[in-house]
Amino acid sequence: MQFAPVIAKDLSVRPAQVEAALELLETGATVPFIARYRKEKTGELDERQLRQIEEQFAYLSELAARKQTILETIEGQGKLTDELRDRITACTSKTELEDLYLPYRPKRRTRATIAREKGLEPLAQQIAQLNQTGAAVASLEQLATEFISDDVPGAAAALQGASDILAEGIAERPELRAYVRQTLLKTGVFSSKIKPDYPEGSTKYEMYRKYECAIAKLAPHNLLALLRGDKEGILKVNLTGDEDRILDHLENSQIRTRQANVRQFYQAVVKDAFTRLMKNSLTNEVIAEKKAWADGESINTFAVNIKNLLLAAPAGMKPTLGVDPGFRTGCKVAAIDGTGKFLEYKPIFPHTGKQEAAAKILAEMIKRHNIQLIAIGNGTASRETDAFVAAVIRDLDPKPIKVMVNESGASIYSASEVAISEFPDLDITVRGAISIARRLQDPLAELVKIEPKSIGVGQYQHDVDQKQLKQKLDATVESCVNYVGVDLNIASRELLTYVSGVSTAIANNIVAYRNENGAFNSRRQLLKVAKLGPKAYEQCAGFLRIRDGKNLLDNTAVHPESYDIATTILKDKGVDAKAGLDNLNLASLDLQQYVSDAVGLPTLRDIVEELEKPGRDPRAEFTYASFQEGVNEISDLTEGMVLEGVITNVANFGAFVDIGVHQDGLVHISQLVNRYVSDPKEVVQVGQVVKVKVLEINKELKRIGLSMKAVDGGGKAAPRPSKKQAVEKASPKAASLSDLQAKFSRPKKRR
Repeated sequence: MQFAPVIAKDLSVRPAQVEAALELLETGATVPFIARYRKEKTGELDERQLRQIEEQFAYLSELAARKQTILETIEGQGKLTDELRDRITACTSKTELEDLYLPYRPKRRTRATIAREKGLEPLAQQIAQLNQTGAAVASLEQLATEFISDDVPGAAAALQGASDILAEGIAERPELRAYVRQTLLKTGVFSSKIKPDYPEGSTKYEMYRKYECAIAKLAPHNLLALLRGDKEGILKVNLTGDEDRILDHLENSQIRTRQANVRQFYQAVVKDAFTRLMKNSLTNEVIAEKKAWADGESINTFAVNIKNLLLAAPAGMKPTLGVDPGFRTGCKVAAIDGTGKFLEYKPIFPHTGKQEAAAKILAEMIKRHNIQLIAIGNGTASRETDAFVAAVIRDLDPKPIKVMVNESGASIYSASEVAISEFPDLDITVRGAISIARRLQDPLAELVKIEPKSIGVGQYQHDVDQKQLKQKLDATVESCVNYVGVDLNIASRELLTYVSGVSTAIANNIVAYRNENGAFNSRRQLLKVAKLGPKAYEQCAGFLRIRDGKNLLDNTAVHPESYDIATTILKDKGVDAKAGLDNLNLASLDLQQYVSDAVGLPTLRDIVEELEKPGRDPRAEFTYASFQEGVNEISDLTEGMVLEGVITNVANFGAFVDIGVHQDGLVHISQLVNRYVSDPKEVVQVGQVVKVKVLEINKELKRIGLSMKAVDGGGKAAPRPSKKQAVEKASPKAASLSDLQAKFSRPKKRR
């Protein structure tokens, strides 16, 4: 565990905690498992800390491997000194390491290598010796004449070759490269211009037509927009720094002689080293460094949005109608039962003169399947369909709860292999309506079927590092799934693959076992599933729930390894677990008496919490927004109007809100609350129901400016399902961001 002290210092934890975490990870334990069930070993490290340890360990391991390769390469060249070995060994960053390696890296023929081939290395060394305080006076031209040859036609050519050798040496000095890099980071300015081929108003990058921003103040979304525009050939982007400051430093650090001719020669060498050999490469390195920073910020924002979306409150596993609205093509209506099973599909055409027939079909479906929830997709014709459904259910008793559901990504699911495998005989439009219904019941269970980056709650997700994005989003989904827990008897294979310790093969085998043998009635049955051995069982069992099973503890987050101590606690309180675990009060229990080498206080506290609230869903109470009647299009808006809506996306500059007009409005960061906010995620989240005030409307550009300042939050509470109902999570989904420079989201698709 050679890296433990370094990681511990960086994360402000004890080395023993890092060592314990790394040992567990090495044995195949997952982050959710370690965070939940190995608190005593790690000193209660949380998931965030564990993932940081995992990431830093991977980085340091890669760094160590790279060091070894570089040491072997330089040693093979016969140039590895003890001092260089020590400097390489002491490196803590890849950038520093590559700077040290640069002079020894195999390179293509440069002007310096050509000069060396012509025998000019000794001349460069002689001139370098003259660059010392107190060096003897000498004529550079006279020195150079001794190197005239067939390949070197004159003294000027010789001096030029020597200059090339000296310039390369300066440009490859690690400390000088570090200085230039840091100066660019401190003083650099990004600027952009739109190319002449694009007249004013013809491009989405208009705000970058004549743009300048200090690198230290540039926001992540602005940088990503600049780089995208440059890549698309619309923008010309430059990064410039304080070159006078850089050249002054290079001259002061590299020129020591007082001889005018040598000093003048070296000034030209230093300038050449910077302008020809350092400027472009280090500018590109700084841009890449800032791009990596912007990627990280954007990916983190995306991950937070995904987390809030997945962990939004579920409406509950109740019989539900999913309605995919449309005008000419009609509305697609699908009924599912309380487990998400597809029951029936009907097309209706309420917006093409067949309203009476459509109302009859809808009412009959509601009655036939005892529908309790109606999910209406928020795309084209959503408000008109919402009004139609409201009229149909107005006099029904009991009246279903009608909720607008964000349908972003539903079309991706409908055409996916997952959907085809699930519903091979159904049309793509039917699958979409089913997905909308299931999103209302349990968004977590449904949204895991879609690639996270396709959900559309990020900013510039297609421009950031795709490997890093996938790793972060997969980890986020894994965290959410295991935080909530999974109903073993109704979970899809896609949901199961995110459970700790469950591979795709094991997930397939769990579903196959369930199909062949019926519902699981005990966690121990998992050991009968093909490929699910003791290790996988250890990792997954605590996160899988069995409702109405043989052992009531199987419907809690208590791990089977702790069943004995949990049973002992119940017996000491005079409780028979078989009779039920409702309304237990264990607050006065002295847990210290149960502490042992195997079980510590952190685990005991978790056990008691589960015993007091068995089968609990950790997500918030379900709420839904009520869109204002008569406000269906952007043309229906007036300034000053106060509306209820749902946050669909959170970016670094503000939040987008669906107010039911087919175009999300923007609450700029300055309009969120009556105080300074540096990060919108501090005060709002995806899926949150809010009240907003309309500040401005641009019908031509379809832009809506909103404010949340001094407006009370809205939202209606819906009945929670009973504990026996399978519930997982909900939240409206987000439309894609339009170009962030415009700072408004794209209009919803029209059909």
